[in-house]
Order: sequence, then C-alpha cells, then structure tokens
Amino acid sequence: MTEVATFATSDQLLVIIDPVARRADGESVRIAKDVLSAGAASTKVCLPEDPEEFARALARRGSRRPVVIGDDRALTRAVALLHRQRALAECVLSVVPVGGSLAVAHALGVPTGPVAAARAVLDGAERRLDLLVDDSDGVVLGMLRIPAPPAGGGVPSADPAGRPWLQSLVRTLVPVRPSRLSRPVAAPLPPGPARLRVEVDGTTLVDLDQPVEAVSVTPGASGSAEVVVRPSSVGAEAAPLQAYGRTVTVSGADFRYRADAAVAGPVRRRTWTVREGALGLMLPVR
Repeated sequence: MTEVATFATSDQLLVIIDPVARRADGESVRIAKDVLSAGAASTKVCLPEDPEEFARALARRGSRRPVVIGDDRALTRAVALLHRQRALAECVLSVVPVGGSLAVAHALGVPTGPVAAARAVLDGAERRLDLLVDDSDGVVLGMLRIPAPPAGGGVPSADPAGRPWLQSLVRTLVPVRPSRLSRPVAAPLPPGPARLRVEVDGTTLVDLDQPVEAVSVTPGASGSAEVVVRPSSVGAEAAPLQAYGRTVTVSGADFRYRADAAVAGPVRRRTWTVREGALGLMLPVR
C-alpha cells in the first residue's frame, strides 16, 4: 500500500483510493484528489492494492476523517468495516463516487462528478442515515432484493431528500462492472416464484403457501424499513403487499439476495434490523 501526505488549508482527511477506481477512471481520481488536497489542512492519501490493505488503512485512520474514492462496493465495504469495528457512531464518512456502479452513492445524495462530490466532502454537512444490519453483521445502505435478480437486475432511485425508495419491483439495474478484487459469487438461482415466509416485526406478511416473485426491503428515514412483496400470480396480476417495521425476517427454501451492489447466499433464514441514524455521511448542504 502506498501512502502520500500533502498539506493545504482546512480539516484533516484520510483519502482511501480504491484500486478499482484507479483503473476505471484515473482522471476523475486525480481531479478529486487535487480538490481535496487544495481544501484540507492535512490530507493523507492511501492507495491500497486489495481489500485487506483497504481495511488496514481505514482502521489506522486515527483522528482523520475518512474519504473513500471508489464505487458502491468500496463505499459498502467501508461502512461494513466501520460497523464491525463498532465505530460508525463516532465516525463521519465521505465518498467521491468513481468507478462502474455508482447508483447507491448517488441515491444516498452524493453528487455526481468528482469536483462536486469533493466539494461536498469539504463544505457539506453530516447527515445521519438509517442502515439495515443483518444477523451475520452485513449492512445494507440502499435496497435489499430477494431473490437476487439476475446480473443487471434493479437499483434503488432517490426521493427529494436523497434516500432510496421503491418505485418499481421490476426496475432494471445499472449493470455492475466486475472486478478481479470482488469476491467470487455463485450464479443466482434460476428465476421464478419462490416460497418464502416474510415476517415484519414478528407479524407474517406472506407465508410459504403463497409463492412470491420478489421481495424488496428499503431503509426509510425514521427508523423503519419499507417491505414490499410481489406475490406470484396466474392470470390477473396480484397486488403487492406492503408493510413497515424495524425487523424483517425472511425464511424458507434456499434463497440468494442482493444487498446494494453485492449478491449473498444461499441462506435459509436471515433477519435484518433497522439501525436508525447509524451512518454519518457528508452530503451537500440543502
């Protein structure tokens, strides 16, 4: 891992540049680094070569404010690491989206373009956002989908407040650009109805006797998650089922799920809990 220190005029930053971003768009990385270096009192730039070096750089941040230059996978990796270190409450994270898949960062309210995103790091304000945390310590920033859609399946969009919300259970995702640093993921299960039990705050929304086409879970803005189940139908289309709650449990036959930019599973049971205001993210001042 290469580390470079530079000095400028306000604040102390630890800038972690993901290797995927360096390969995908070196010019945007350079622009973002120049803007950050010109606006911060002290900027330490880290160039990790793999996820392990990425984790070590973040763990050794000290009093510096971490800034990730990278795609949705890099952002989610940083949030997950801080969560496992139990450091989210005391840490304010910033991100400059660069790379292949940027839908989650943009849906959270991070500006497009390296200059605007870097200026938000320097001049923005901390905003506390809800997260979904599962019983294996995984995190979801934007949207959870079950079963996992095929490669190129759906992404969340953003409402005026910058939080993702469900507009359609069949919206097409921006394809995720693969990287050699990404963990290998098994191919999604064949598409088709699944038999799942979905419980929201202990109340069954749909049971195993009702096949479902899709389930989506989206963290809201007030400590609850929006859960939408699209039942499988024959003939007339079945109306989606909707509920709100703090805890969502899905169980049944083996299923995979897409959490932000990553696919996980198969599992037979998983519980997600809303952590209200768990993530502090620097965003433009409204």
